[in-house]
Amino acid sequence: MKLLLIGYGKMGQAIEAQALARGHQVVGIVDPTRPDVRITDFDPATVDAAIEFTHPDAAFANVMACLRQGLPVVCGSTGWLHHFAEAKAMVQQTGGALFYASNYSVGVNLFFHFNEYIAAKMHQFGGYDVQVREIHHTQKVDQPSGTAITAAEGILRHFPAKKTWRNEATADTAELAILSERAGQVVGTHLVTYSSEADSIELKHEAHSRDGFVQGALLAAEWLPGRQGVFGMKELLGL
Repeated sequence: MKLLLIGYGKMGQAIEAQALARGHQVVGIVDPTRPDVRITDFDPATVDAAIEFTHPDAAFANVMACLRQGLPVVCGSTGWLHHFAEAKAMVQQTGGALFYASNYSVGVNLFFHFNEYIAAKMHQFGGYDVQVREIHHTQKVDQPSGTAITAAEGILRHFPAKKTWRNEATADTAELAILSERAGQVVGTHLVTYSSEADSIELKHEAHSRDGFVQGALLAAEWLPGRQGVFGMKELLGL
């Protein structure tokens, strides 16, 4: 298939390498280092799907440009979800396709699935408090991570004692603390911990490389063409 890459950082370069290894064609790369290449240079005749991994400040505009051009777009940038309703409206207006995930790793999405199941069970039996912790490399701009927010939202849906989340430690029992750490070259570690006076239970996902994220993004790009609407990993994986 013909892919347009938007963003050519570590993820963009890794996606290019794996896409070529899978027999796909990268027909364009949109990046500040290549100012002569623009999303508006492409259309459905030249691109089967776009894959967007950039910066929180650029992602929304990139997604909207893809939708206006009629390009199915797979977005992995986090930190722009306050504009998500506008993107969904554009999908409906254009009859386009948007695939968004805060994390494309199959393992992480199983982590999300188990996270919601555990939250419901822990609420059922009571006596536990819960917090989320995320650790990433020092170059990661947004915090908390999109993955941590997705995990927190899953807990809030099934653990009614928590009404909202806060990106710091909190003494308010109705708030779910998300603790963010930035250290070295950590690819991404997420932990959900339930604690009581008697014991603790922990669900953890630790990424060893970006390979899982890249594979998931390419699976999404291969799956999306021909579909209309807004999709995520639950639809792709049947969770």
